[in-house]
Order: sequence, then structure tokens, then C-alpha cells
Amino acid sequence: MKRFKIPILSLLMLAGSIGNAAAETRLANPFLGMWGLEIEGGGVGWLHVSEEKGYLDAELLWIGGSVLPVANVYLADENTLVVTRTTNSRKSEDRTHILTHTLRVEKSGDSLKGTMTGPGRNGEYQSDFTGKRMPSMPEKPDLSKLSYGNPISLFNGGDLSGWELMNPNQSNGFTAENGVLVNDPVQPENGEHLSYGNIRTQQEFEDFNLKLEVNVPEGNNSGVYLRGIYEIQVVDSYGKPLDSHHMGALYSRITPSQAAEKPAGEWQTMDITLVDRHVTVILNGKKIIDNEPAWGPTGGAMSADVLAPGPIYLQGDHGKVSYRNIVLTPIEK
Repeated sequence: MKRFKIPILSLLMLAGSIGNAAAETRLANPFLGMWGLEIEGGGVGWLHVSEEKGYLDAELLWIGGSVLPVANVYLADENTLVVTRTTNSRKSEDRTHILTHTLRVEKSGDSLKGTMTGPGRNGEYQSDFTGKRMPSMPEKPDLSKLSYGNPISLFNGGDLSGWELMNPNQSNGFTAENGVLVNDPVQPENGEHLSYGNIRTQQEFEDFNLKLEVNVPEGNNSGVYLRGIYEIQVVDSYGKPLDSHHMGALYSRITPSQAAEKPAGEWQTMDITLVDRHVTVILNGKKIIDNEPAWGPTGGAMSADVLAPGPIYLQGDHGKVSYRNIVLTPIEK
């Protein structure tokens, strides 16, 4: 048999060409990065597609709840991404179903469009959505150089002037009582179920410092949304381990660096700064989030547009909570 000798240099060049082509293919994946999703019916989502060692991975926020790793993600073709996520549904004490929802996502320019499908209560669930690439994260701001405008009192202590229900078809559990904004979403004794809503400021804001006091009874839960996008968690979590779902956290995104909450039923202070999409939280005088980037919206966000002004909104559908001395000071640029 006649053997052909191929110079080693040629083999190396060929291997390099194949490697470069593979790298270019990976770099050409048009879905890599972070995407804000606007979901049919008013919901907001967030998709982060990443690649490590040649394998695709993704995180997904879908309307409410937390940012979670997906079950699977792959390219069906150069312009179609398929993402699946799974959840457990307990049907009885001895039976749990695994529910799978599938997103088929198509890309055009810097925009996405797609459909989420999966099992619903009355057949197949389907929801359309659009998406846009998230803008680049600014550099960490120098908080010592910020200039502030005049403080704005968001609650006058006597009534809900300046606030409104986000969904006028829901019930409002918030009332003004002796200088305190109290939310008490109780259900009537006659068995009729009331759907309680969130309230928002009529005014919208850009970057700011927000100071307030909050009192959370035992076992209760609320949240303060910055620009209607980022939830700072309000919950009775005294004595529990650090977690991105506990008091003062940027919900499911940033875990406090230390536990600073007080026992349930005590008044607590929050000092929150949002500037250039970076968040600082001082809870009861202790800095628990230090100028950290907010990479995307949290569950329950009003919009995926992280550059637009938005309101302060207070979660009113989760439990009893009281607020007072709510003062916002705009940051001037």
C-alpha cells in the first residue's frame, strides 16, 4: 500500500482552521446574552443564554417567581432556539407530575419573538412573547459623587393620594390609619374570594434614593418595587439563613451579605439607592447590598424596559404589612 506523507505543518494548519471554524460557529450563535421579554397579556420575563466549553445553558424568569436554570436549551436551526423548563405539580400525597413548558424562540435583528406552550388546566397553555436584547450594564457608579434633588414624600399619612391600584378590577387592601399605610388583605367570612392587588405611585421616577419604614407581622410577605421592575423583598425572615428571597434581597437575584432583619412585628428601616441599574440596600442601619448590578427584572415586574422611568409599587396580594415615612429623593444627572 502506498503511503502519502503529509507535512506536520499542514496538519497543524488544518486543525487550526477546523478549530477556528468551530469557534466562529459558536460566536455566531445569535441568542447568546440577556433578553428582556414582554409576554402577551402583560407579563414580563427574562432570558439569559450562555455558553461554556461548547455547551449552551440558560436561565429563565417567566412572569412571576424566581430566575431559574432551564431544563434544556438548544438551537433547532440558526434562527430558532428551543428552551424547556420543568416544574413539579403535586396531584396527591403519592403522585407528583413533572410539567414541561417549551419556548420556541426566533430572532430577527436584536429582537425576539416566540411562543411558550405546555399543559394547562383546560388543555394546552400557549402564550406569545417578544423580546429585546438587554442594554449593556453601565460601570459601577461612584455613590460619593451623586447629586440629589428635593425629597418627595410619597405617603401623606392621611389617605392614598398619589397612589392607585395597578389593576382596577382587583380589591385594594391598603388604607391609611394614623399616619401608617396598612395593607390587610383579609378574605370575607361568607366564602367569597377577593383578589387583592398591588398599588403604585402615579408619579414615575428615574434613579433615586428611597427611605421607608416597614412592619411585617409573623409569617407575612410583601415587596417594594423600584421603577416597577426590581423587587426588594419584604418578608418575615428573622433568624433564617441568608437567601435571595429574604428580607432586603433583590428578589432571586442578589442575596444580602449579612442578616440585618428584626423580629416580626417590629418597625424596620430601609434605605435603598438605585442608580445606573445598580442597587444598594441598607437595612436597619447595616449595608446588605453594596452597589451591585441588577441584571434584569424580577418576578412581578411591570416592564422589561430597564432604561425607562417607572413607579414605586407595593405588593398587596401576599399578606399583611404596614409602611410609613416613605420618602424618595431623585438623583440628578
